Amino acid sequence: MKFKIIYSLVCFLFLGNILAQQTPAPKQTQDYSIEGATAHLGNGKVIENSLIMFSNGKISFVGSAMMKIARRGTVINAKGKHVYPGFIAANTSLGLAEIDAVRATRDFDEVGSMLPHIRSIIAYNTESKVIESMRPNGVLMAQITPRGGVISGTSSIVQFDAWNWEDAALKTDDGIHMNWPSNFSNGRWWLGEEPGLKPNKDYAKNIAQITSYINNAKAYLVGDKAAKILPYEALQGVLNGSQKMFVHVSGQKAITDAVTTLKKIGINNLVIVHGQEAEKVADLLKENNIPVILERAHRLPSAEDEDYDLPYRAAKILSDAGILIGLGMEGDMERMSARNIPFYAGTYAAYGLGKEKALQLITQNNAKILGVDDKVGTLEVGKDATLFISEGDALDMRTNILNEAFIQGRKISLESHQTKLWKRYSNKYKNQ
Repeated sequence: MKFKIIYSLVCFLFLGNILAQQTPAPKQTQDYSIEGATAHLGNGKVIENSLIMFSNGKISFVGSAMMKIARRGTVINAKGKHVYPGFIAANTSLGLAEIDAVRATRDFDEVGSMLPHIRSIIAYNTESKVIESMRPNGVLMAQITPRGGVISGTSSIVQFDAWNWEDAALKTDDGIHMNWPSNFSNGRWWLGEEPGLKPNKDYAKNIAQITSYINNAKAYLVGDKAAKILPYEALQGVLNGSQKMFVHVSGQKAITDAVTTLKKIGINNLVIVHGQEAEKVADLLKENNIPVILERAHRLPSAEDEDYDLPYRAAKILSDAGILIGLGMEGDMERMSARNIPFYAGTYAAYGLGKEKALQLITQNNAKILGVDDKVGTLEVGKDATLFISEGDALDMRTNILNEAFIQGRKISLESHQTKLWKRYSNKYKNQ
């Protein structure tokens, strides 16, 4: 009897959570014309008093509202407002965990160290209340990335208005993620070691293990394959260049070692993630055409002798060096903080990058790095009508107030669990 009561309660809470989610918007059936807004195209260009039209989920016109062209469908008067392509958050674990304190809701880290065959998209939860809280800030897409181990698995690109992961996917298995070992380690005081950074005595051994594993996979892939080995099979894409290898690494020596070692093995399609001290090896990255996905600027310098504002200027330095840079989210509270990615881009803008280039970090650049720039990332004819209208500058938390948002032409709800609570409690004492 007790078991039945508990089971019924769990089912009630589960069904209640599902019913509380926003229903995905239906496929676009009517045309839209957005007129009068300042259009930030995501490629560095701006059109004042713009006209943007879209139908059947695709952008059909981008230009000046002064042009004599018939408006199609519903006309949205956006005079004095701003229109942007939907923002893309790279390197996130959104949808892979709901409550960090509840192990059963955390699917971002599988058991094991070499897991190239693990597909994060399978665990992606479109019903997440965290996901719906991204949309009011214009974050409409993300790269869903596994964590943990040496090789974590594959990431995929999704849009944030879907019934299930199949509906959400813009690109599946875009790349494999590797956590490169650090050449420094922290002293473990609880084991009697002296605290602080010191050289990692196992650094060379860790690199040798990675090299050996990938070489074994190469030998397997050209062999007879008497028995199927899924992890080795999963590495075929990064070895033949059809998939990217996202290397999570920081530090001048570690970045250099990662690039030279992996290229020597035969993995050439590389992306550096995090990339602290990447500016010190900018020539190496430029020479090998390797993009960098930076982390948020709101952090301390990685070394005592670095300028205090170096993390804020990193994007400017790398951009001036001709390196393609995007912006990702990882670290403490990363899933809840991902909604703030436009404001982190705004910080890079304030420290020399400029607003339109900073905007590119989370639009065109992220789309290029993730391999979805043929569909999203800029406001261009033929691309998905994934965009939004804001009251003001979308990189400023004071003025980024969304009026409308569309994903693949579908007008989506900007309501979330949090906005409902805000409205509820803001009215609590008005009638008392």
